[in-house]
Amino acid sequence: MSQQAVTIDIGSKVRVTRVRDRIPKALVELLKTDANGTVTDFRTVDGKGIGVVVELSDGSTNWFFEDEIAPA
Repeated sequence: MSQQAVTIDIGSKVRVTRVRDRIPKALVELLKTDANGTVTDFRTVDGKGIGVVVELSDGSTNWFFEDEIAPA
């Protein structure tokens, strides 16, 4: 069984699959209704990886760890 790497680029449609840290209640509710968004940028996160900046359906942007999103 081979695994293919999935490339996430700016403009990619993604789905937030989980969140490791505590987040505001409003963001929790938004993700419950629509967890899909579009990648708008990347950022370095604590020197341990890359954060993915995602624009959500309400127009807000939030960043997530790479393992918290999946292609939509």
